[in-house]
Amino acid sequence: MRLTEQGQRYYSQVREAIDLLDGAAEQLAHRDASIRGLVRINAPEALGRLHIAQLINQLQARYPELSIELTLTDALIDPVQEGADIAIRVGPLVDSGLIGKVLSVQRYRLVSSPEYLALHGTPQTPEDLREHSCLLYKGQQGAQRWYFRRSFKENFESIDVSGPLRSNNAEVLVAAAMAGRGIVLLPSWMFNQASFKEGRLSSLLTDWDKSASPDDRQIQLLSPENRLRSQKVREVSAFLVDAIGSPPYWDCCDEHGNTITFTPDAGER
Repeated sequence: MRLTEQGQRYYSQVREAIDLLDGAAEQLAHRDASIRGLVRINAPEALGRLHIAQLINQLQARYPELSIELTLTDALIDPVQEGADIAIRVGPLVDSGLIGKVLSVQRYRLVSSPEYLALHGTPQTPEDLREHSCLLYKGQQGAQRWYFRRSFKENFESIDVSGPLRSNNAEVLVAAAMAGRGIVLLPSWMFNQASFKEGRLSSLLTDWDKSASPDDRQIQLLSPENRLRSQKVREVSAFLVDAIGSPPYWDCCDEHGNTITFTPDAGER
C-alpha cells in the first residue's frame, strides 16, 4: 500500500515537524559529545554487506548508545517516504533534492584466476575478451555490458562478451572467477585485496578504464535536508565519509594487493 500524493505531502510535513522537535530536544539533552538514538541507513545489498555493516560495527563501538537500522536493497528508494536518514547510492548524479556528498567515482576491476589464464591465455586488449569465458552479472536491467576506454577523458566503448555463467548475485560470480571458470568485471569494492596479494586473483587490462555502464557512476551519501538538522545524523554521515576515505580504502591497492598512492587525476578515474 502506498500513500496518495496528498498523503505523501502530509506525511512529509508531519515528519519534518517531528524532526525539528527531535533535533531541538537532542541539542538540549545531549550537549555533551555523546551520540544516541536511532539512525536509519539505506544501502545497496552487496556494498552494505561487504563494507557498510563492518563500518557500523566500528561506529557503534565509538557510540555505544547509538542504534542503527540498516536496510539493504538494490531498489532506488525515496529516503523521505521510506524514513531513511542516510541513503548510500551508486549511480549517476541526479538532482534529487537530497543533500550529501560524492564519496568517489565507482571504479571497476576485470579479474580472473591465474589457473584460468594459464589454460586460456591473458587478454591484451578488450577485443580479446570475445574469445574468453566471461562471467556476467544479470540484474533487473538485463545482462551486464562491459565498457572500456584508454583515458578518463574519452568516451567508453562497449565490447560484446559471453560466457558460461550469469547471475544476479555478484558474490557468486567472484567465487566462480576464483574457481577458474572465467573472467569477471565488477566494482572494485567487491574484491578482497588479500585475494590479489595471495595470488588467488589477477587483475587484467590494468591500463584501461573499465565500467558496466557508458557513463561514470558515483558512490554517494545522501540525506533529506531536514534529517541533517539532527546532530546524530551529521555525526554518522561524517564518520562514514571519513572511514571510507577519498579515494575509498578499497581502491588503495594495485593489481597485486600492494598499497598505492593516488594522484589527483587518478583519483578521478
